[in-house]
Amino acid sequence: MLYHLFHWLESKGFHFPGSGAFAFITFRVLLAVLLSLFITTVFGKRLIRFLQKAQIGESVRELGLAGEQQKKGTPTMGGIIIILAILIPTLLLADLTKVYVRLMIFCTIWLGFIGFIDDYLKIRAKKIAQAQGVAYKKSDRDGLAGWFKVFGQLALGITVGCTLWFNGNVQTWREFQGRPGTAQGPVFTREANGKTRYYVPTKEVVTTIPFVKTHEFNYAKLLPKGLRDYAWILYILIVTVIIIAVSNGANLTDGLDGLATGTSAIVSICLGIFAYASGSFIFADYLNIMYIPHLGELSIFIGAMIGGCVGFLWYNSYPAQVFMGDTGSLTLGGLIAALAIIVHKELLIPIFCGVFLVENLSVMLQVVYFKYTKRKYGEGRRIFLMSPLHHHYQKKGYHEAKIVTRFWIVTILCVVFAIVTLKLR
Repeated sequence: MLYHLFHWLESKGFHFPGSGAFAFITFRVLLAVLLSLFITTVFGKRLIRFLQKAQIGESVRELGLAGEQQKKGTPTMGGIIIILAILIPTLLLADLTKVYVRLMIFCTIWLGFIGFIDDYLKIRAKKIAQAQGVAYKKSDRDGLAGWFKVFGQLALGITVGCTLWFNGNVQTWREFQGRPGTAQGPVFTREANGKTRYYVPTKEVVTTIPFVKTHEFNYAKLLPKGLRDYAWILYILIVTVIIIAVSNGANLTDGLDGLATGTSAIVSICLGIFAYASGSFIFADYLNIMYIPHLGELSIFIGAMIGGCVGFLWYNSYPAQVFMGDTGSLTLGGLIAALAIIVHKELLIPIFCGVFLVENLSVMLQVVYFKYTKRKYGEGRRIFLMSPLHHHYQKKGYHEAKIVTRFWIVTILCVVFAIVTLKLR
């Protein structure tokens, strides 16, 4: 809103000292980071007090893990402050006419609503049990039904996929070998090494493949020639699967103090670099990646996301004063997935979201192996001492803070490798 306000005032002949800085994306990104940090650190404490007074505390299942009893009563639903720290700077500083910004605002509100309802139902079940004088035992069935959360994520995946495929404002610019014809529409030209390079807009949805000479592939090429007109169905299906997988992966990772928050902040930095590079024609040309017009505005949203996660980590680090709950974890995971799809880095998700992937796989392998051995031997056996993976290390006697720190280090290594692939190609 401030961006639009200053732009409107300048069009009317009013000039305020320093207002010209709002024309620069880098200035607004840094301002978004600072503003989101301010919101989470200053108002985060007030939110914690409010949650404590409202008796909105975490219930812990008896799992035999070190320190689990100390977590009882810790305020949850802290993800609300992360969502506000993302939305407020974005609304104030970003160009709200851009389709990518609007899409991410919708994703934030949609996922935040699903997570909020899930947390609310769990808290209500606890209060009902206390009112009845019954010992409350936390259960996965207290919140939203699993199918309902998946349905919400499915609806979001369809929305994101349809927007990116059918919206006329979504374009990528690709290098054209030889002089393009008039059918390609407007052309960017750039002199390099004594040769003229032509860039033309395309609606083809492509993604970058590391270590492959052609760099890109078209989703239509995954289908037989007779079905390539229906590539949009395949694309929307893949987008939906990615959003569901990453969102649930972040939710599973949120089991130790600061683990999901810190991991999400590191991954967001990676996505911010991708968005800024692809949104700049100069950087995109230098790195030989696709140029995506207007994508740079998304850097402001990502900056707010980074600041919100880092600021929330002030209270969420060990020993946590507040938990984000599903309100935060489902939202952060879904936003990371949507951002990765928008910047066309779907195939790098297993790398920079390696921790989320491993957490997901550990649960899936544990469940499948347990059911298989129970059917074959009459008793279920386990691969890990406990899943998700971070609980396995807790069972082995590692301190919670050490597990979290090492998972952060692994995430940093994964992110660095994903960024390096830009130049390796």
